[in-house]
Amino acid sequence: MASNTSKTARASVRAGQAGQGGALSVLGEFKYLIPLNNGKFVYVRNLTNGKTNHLRTDSDAFVEEIKVLAGAGHAAKIRVELAGLAEAFPGHGWDVTEKRLVDAGVFEA
Repeated sequence: MASNTSKTARASVRAGQAGQGGALSVLGEFKYLIPLNNGKFVYVRNLTNGKTNHLRTDSDAFVEEIKVLAGAGHAAKIRVELAGLAEAFPGHGWDVTEKRLVDAGVFEA
């Protein structure tokens, strides 16, 4: 049966987890968001189910995926990543993406 993730997504996950000793050490270095196409798309790596999804940053599916991660206790780390992306790529709209998530109530407890 074919996999639902692309070769690039699987390779990205493997590269991100290379050299990690176990699940607890992965949490420190785990990147949830892998930006694509100037911030229009993103790979969202979901630690809760082990899947990597390719999503548009302005889609409802992206909001729902981040909501699942935030509900699992990863909200602070995701916000740090979004802030880092906004700082590293100011013209890619990551600040707008974060505002959209905040407006949707994704990071509320």
